[in-house]
Amino acid sequence: MKWVNAFSTRASLEAAIEEVCETAQKSLSQPADLGIIFISSAFASEYSRLMPLLQEKLKVATLIGCGGGGVIGSGSEGTLPQEVEGLPALSLTLAHLPDVAVEAFHLLESDFPDLDDPPERWADLMGVFPEAQPHFILLADPFSAKINDLLSGLDYAYPGSVKIGGLASTGMGNSGTSLFCNFRRYQEGTIGVALSGNIAIETIVAQGCRPIGQPYRVTKGEHNIVLEVQPDSADGATQEPQTPLIALQNLLQNLSLEDRQLAQNSLFIGLVRNEFKQELGLGDFLIRNLIGVDPGMGAIAIGDRVRPGQRIQFHLRDATTSAEDLEMWLQQRCCSAAGALIFSCLGRGEGLYGQANFESKLFDRYFNNTALGGFFCNGEIGPVGTSTFLHGYTSVFGICRQP
Repeated sequence: MKWVNAFSTRASLEAAIEEVCETAQKSLSQPADLGIIFISSAFASEYSRLMPLLQEKLKVATLIGCGGGGVIGSGSEGTLPQEVEGLPALSLTLAHLPDVAVEAFHLLESDFPDLDDPPERWADLMGVFPEAQPHFILLADPFSAKINDLLSGLDYAYPGSVKIGGLASTGMGNSGTSLFCNFRRYQEGTIGVALSGNIAIETIVAQGCRPIGQPYRVTKGEHNIVLEVQPDSADGATQEPQTPLIALQNLLQNLSLEDRQLAQNSLFIGLVRNEFKQELGLGDFLIRNLIGVDPGMGAIAIGDRVRPGQRIQFHLRDATTSAEDLEMWLQQRCCSAAGALIFSCLGRGEGLYGQANFESKLFDRYFNNTALGGFFCNGEIGPVGTSTFLHGYTSVFGICRQP
């Protein structure tokens, strides 16, 4: 197995394509079984030209890709990774995958099986059976893909499979997104590949938040509205239920001035994934947006469904926490890797860290000279616990290696 990445910041699309194709194919020096192309939205007016131009220069059995508000790549061996946001850039990953079956697909919402259909209907749709233990790379249009329904269906049919990816994105002033699959351009749905056989994918889902205060147990909730919570005491002592707004107000009073200021625009809710785990820390929560507050009822609305009995905890996000969270995961996942993909939120990057190339350079510190390609997404796909979710403000890594 061999992965390579080529990266270009040429302002001319023709020149960028020629550079990445020549560099990647020369570095790979073997037949390419899979190609993954990410193109900056600075080229949005030329998206329709990408596939015809690429087809003239690139020989690859299967190709997927999409447009992004920013593009990430490691380029030739020995060069540091780059993250280019809002400027012309092209990132091409090529992989030689012996003994790996590669199945490409383009899906529309109308293709999805019904919720009560058996798993076999999903296997028929995807063209690969669960026994093959495939891993999925998914790239989707944020407006038409119905990605949460797709992820639920894939988790149902392929419970042991890794699903990673992101939603195509555009920069400021650009409208519409583009997906690319086997030298064709699509503007709706989801494209991707299923990889089965002699391949393993380790995942990192760096949500970049730290818990504050104490956990609470939801005692009343409907849909995505939390109506009443009860402090989840470690000693088992029962405390009186209260509205989540009162719990939040009490919490804010005990925070430092710096954290109170941060809570004005970086406050989130963490949903505990393992109800049996008592000592909670980073990685034990699914982070969701706090959408709104009803002062009259004392209720809060969050970006996911809640149920009575579920544990939640307020979280804050900042650059320091995001960096520490990512580094913790990189230390845990550090291994011999053939290549890697990164799907990072548009809200991270230089805007969060105050410096360019922060996450890709941190990755290179632990996975030196590992081919890295990716883009800045409108939503990131990756697992937390045993389920796959669409995230925000997150970086998802897929680290590819032989089993």
